[in-house]
Amino acid sequence: MIDLPRRLAAEALGTGILVAAVIGSGIMAETLTNDVALALLANTIATGAILVVLISTLGPISGAHFNPAVSLVFALRRELSARDAALYAAVQVAGGIIGAVIAHSMFELPLLQASTKIRTGGAQWFSEGVATFGLVAIILAGIQFERKAVPMLVGLYITAAYWFTASTSFANPAVAIARSLTDTFSGIRPLDLPGFVIAQMAGALVALALMSWLLRVPGSSDLPINPEDRA
Repeated sequence: MIDLPRRLAAEALGTGILVAAVIGSGIMAETLTNDVALALLANTIATGAILVVLISTLGPISGAHFNPAVSLVFALRRELSARDAALYAAVQVAGGIIGAVIAHSMFELPLLQASTKIRTGGAQWFSEGVATFGLVAIILAGIQFERKAVPMLVGLYITAAYWFTASTSFANPAVAIARSLTDTFSGIRPLDLPGFVIAQMAGALVALALMSWLLRVPGSSDLPINPEDRA
C-alpha cells in the first residue's frame, strides 16, 4: 500500500482540482452566456470530464475518494481505518477550499466569498440524498464488477445527476463546503450547507446498507438449486 502522506496529498490534490473545475467552469459559463441551461450544461461537462481524469490518474494512489461520504463508506467497510478516513476527510475539505481560491484567482475574483445562492428545502435535501446514494451505489457495484470502468461510471453518473436532481448533484460534503465559499454560478449559501451535508451522509449510508446486501458474495445457502438435484 502507498504510504499515508502520499495518499493524503492525492486526496487533497484531486479534491482541489475537482472544485477548481466545478467553480471555474461555472464562472466561465456564466461569463459567456446568459442562458442558464447552457451554462449548466457547460458546468456539467467540465465536472464529469475532470472526474474521469482524476479518478483514472489518482485512483491508484489513494483510491480517489475526493469525498468524505465515500471515505466514511470505505471506513465502515473496514477497507480504510477510522483514523485514515478522518484524515482523508480533513484534506479533502482543505483541498476543496484551496480549489475555490484557485478558481477565483484565475478569474480575478475575491479569493474567498460567502455565497448568497439559496439552495434549501425538502426537495433539495432529498435530491442530495438521492444523488449521493446513487454515487456510492455506482462506486461499490463498479468496484465489484467493472473496476477498470469506475472512472467513467462515476463521471457519467455525475453528468447525468446534474440534470435529474433538483440540487444539481453536489453529492460531496467537501465540495459543498468549498462551494459555500464562492458567490458564483455554483455556490451555495453557508446557511444551507448543513442540510446538504446531512442528506449526503444519509444517502451514502443507505447506499452502503443496500449494496452490502445486494452485492453479497453467495454462500452455500444462497446457491441456486440445481434442477438435477430434485430427481
